[in-house]
Amino acid sequence: MNVVDTNIEGIYIIEPKVIEDERGYFYESFNEKEFKEKTGVDFKPVQDNESKSSHGVLRGLHFQNPPYEQAKLVRVVKGIVFDVAVDLRPNSRTRGKYACTILSDENKHQFFIPKGFAHGFVVLSDEAVFQYKCDEYYHPEAENGIAWDDKQLNILWPISSQDITLSNKDKKRQTYHEYTRNRK
Repeated sequence: MNVVDTNIEGIYIIEPKVIEDERGYFYESFNEKEFKEKTGVDFKPVQDNESKSSHGVLRGLHFQNPPYEQAKLVRVVKGIVFDVAVDLRPNSRTRGKYACTILSDENKHQFFIPKGFAHGFVVLSDEAVFQYKCDEYYHPEAENGIAWDDKQLNILWPISSQDITLSNKDKKRQTYHEYTRNRK
């Protein structure tokens, strides 16, 4: 496993060692001991989630309020997505900045997002199957989000806004400014 730093401390791109031959491929998608040795993060997943989405579906920017914040290790098992994590940590020098990457079934990369971040992705292929490992259970009462197209965050999504499909919840998300004003 190779760990690649991003422009934001604590967010990593994980490149697994993939063994390929005429039969196909094999790789270890998660090893707690190796993950901790290479990142310094004690990540203990308690819940796995999977979603299937069509081209242009944008899920995000989601997070859970304290005390139920989640760290996530995400990957794509089918298709291609543009994945984003926005720093919401109050005392971070990169608060309001984002890290992004392309995840696909071909590159088999994973994206580690620590607690204190909003997360979202948009599907670039015809369809994508997306998997999340989370270190905290889902708590509906703690669910929160920020508008995907927030002007202050200025995320450079690689797809036209006319081609994006959102859930009803994601159409009504607060701005980053509204979130920070309420969380000083």
